Amino acid sequence: MPNANEYLERVVLGNSLWVWFTAGLTATLVFVAAVVVRAFVRRHYQRMLATEKLELMELPFEVASRTTLLFMLAGAVFAGLGFLSLPAKASQAISVVFTVAGFTQLGMWGSTAVQAWLMLRRKRALETDLAAAGSIGIIGVVLRTLVWALVLLLTLDNLGVDITALVAGLGVGGIAVALALQNVLGDLFASLSITLDRPFVLGDFVIIGECMGNVEHIGLKSTRLRSLGGEQIIVANADLLSSRIRNYKRMEQRRIVFSIGVTYETPREKLQSIPQTIREIVERQKMTRFDRCHFAKYGDFALTFETVYHVLSGDYNQYMDVQQTINFELHEAFERARIEFAYPTQKLWMAAVAPDAAAEPAQGSRAGHGT
Repeated sequence: MPNANEYLERVVLGNSLWVWFTAGLTATLVFVAAVVVRAFVRRHYQRMLATEKLELMELPFEVASRTTLLFMLAGAVFAGLGFLSLPAKASQAISVVFTVAGFTQLGMWGSTAVQAWLMLRRKRALETDLAAAGSIGIIGVVLRTLVWALVLLLTLDNLGVDITALVAGLGVGGIAVALALQNVLGDLFASLSITLDRPFVLGDFVIIGECMGNVEHIGLKSTRLRSLGGEQIIVANADLLSSRIRNYKRMEQRRIVFSIGVTYETPREKLQSIPQTIREIVERQKMTRFDRCHFAKYGDFALTFETVYHVLSGDYNQYMDVQQTINFELHEAFERARIEFAYPTQKLWMAAVAPDAAAEPAQGSRAGHGT
């Protein structure tokens, strides 16, 4: 009966059972160690996420936590197979599998690193620079696409594929794809134009044609607005750049023109005092600059005064607060001066007719009839 040493020396597929046992034990230990390390990294990463302060190792831990079981298993098997003597074809097949798994994992690490870094930049930009916050999403898609394209090319190159011919073929095929997807590519390039030119940023209130609302999201194909009514408006980026855009968020001040009318019975001296009264009221308000006030025209039922002033802010609510205060004070001033605001009226002037004058035409007609 063979002893244990003799049993372990038996050769199976070109390797002794002892070598197979060593390879299996090595692969198991490597896989278990990788799983334990990943669990440790993920646990500490979750603790870091629970704190508001950004820690130095948060980004590396986030990248490491995206290590897949497939990659750890492939690495463990590859480490164990290093003890074995395998045929050339088997070794080549194992090398291909590990190469694909390794570069795929590199792509996931790179994509995670790019996304985590951009989200950090976005978080900071939301507090300081909304223009940068709006462009980070588009930049992220472009960078992740470049990462995976580079990973694919490196994988094919390590597998022995002639990537020079492949890139040339992709260039010819890219023309056909570009023609088929010209609308999508038009929106893509429009989004890049928005990112670089920055006609608006997140949070801006814009009017685009018949649509108006606050910019909520700037994507690769479309931009989303939140209208005053609450509904979401989605506009294709290519259509957006071909339209006239009015950005009210960048308004530094508002020019206000308003008119009032008083009755025709208002005495001249009171009419002459109205421009000065309005000027004093406007100049008493904060964040305003008076421009002019004139007796503008004789209207159908009112004597019209036109006033122009500037609110030194683009905030619509602040403008309405100022205008409301001016209206109240103007009403109070006119009430004290007994000046009446005009409103649409009509006056009928009736004249009495003498009885003899009214009878003459009737007598003339009777005389004519008799004739």
